[in-house]
Amino acid sequence: SSGINAEYGGVAEGANMPTTNEAVEFLKTKVDIYLPGKAANAGGVATSALEMAQNSARLFWSTEEVDEKLKGIMNNIFATSYQTAQEFDRPWDLQFGANAAGFLKVYKAYKAMGYLKF
Repeated sequence: SSGINAEYGGVAEGANMPTTNEAVEFLKTKVDIYLPGKAANAGGVATSALEMAQNSARLFWSTEEVDEKLKGIMNNIFATSYQTAQEFDRPWDLQFGANAAGFLKVYKAYKAMGYLKF
């Protein structure tokens, strides 16, 4: 037995990528959706960035304002990961989508700065 309960539709990593590649591939065959740690846990990093932005601008945001900004960030991460996976014909492979989207963002930035000539 795999130990994976068929009642659960998905698995979200609760830390920054603690699951081995082999385990991830196994999970992808057993659940409807696998949320990689880099995407599922981005809220902590995003909240820290919001706090730094708030502090540097000498602003005060209510809890509700921070939550609203964070929801927008997390929704964007999901949408970008999903859309990128779709563009590469890897529907619902959010791990691939998150990785590819990150790579493409860096690639486009390097190209815009003239570091890449192709």
